[in-house]
Amino acid sequence: MARYLGLLFALLLPPVANAADGCADALDTTVRKLHSQQTLDLCALTRNKLTLVVNTASQCGYTPQFKDLEALYQSYREQGLIVVGFPSDDFRQELNSESDTAEVCYVNYGVTFPMAATSSVKGDNANPVFQALGAATQAPGWNFNKYLVAADGSLIRHFPAAAEPRGGELEAAIRDALNR
Repeated sequence: MARYLGLLFALLLPPVANAADGCADALDTTVRKLHSQQTLDLCALTRNKLTLVVNTASQCGYTPQFKDLEALYQSYREQGLIVVGFPSDDFRQELNSESDTAEVCYVNYGVTFPMAATSSVKGDNANPVFQALGAATQAPGWNFNKYLVAADGSLIRHFPAAAEPRGGELEAAIRDALNR
């Protein structure tokens, strides 16, 4: 019975990866880069890479996680990890100016991983990435929720805001996924 239910779900659920280009459906979009008119083609940026997507805020108690997210990115990027940040004011803790948000990210915390422009990450107004991630797992309940998306888009795993980027379950999941 369980085998039949599994087959039924597999037939009814949409694929999580676009087989034609190796892009996870959740990341098959273009977004504007933080404090810039340039765009980030997320499909091209994340193709065949393990991707960590994080909703961020500049005035949150979790904002210091930027330091460890950057360290995580530096430690594993050569092995195939990409981190992408999405500032959001959905929880009323993001600065009003993208230039101020960029200063917190790039200057205060030395972020070098891609940061998207400020956008909504929950509810009906959520950007397409977070609509897909929320549908696959759960919508963010606060800032600094983390979503680990397998290189082929076959798995999306959610980690709550309190999950530390380094030295815990998230980093272990990253190491495990990169070693497959």
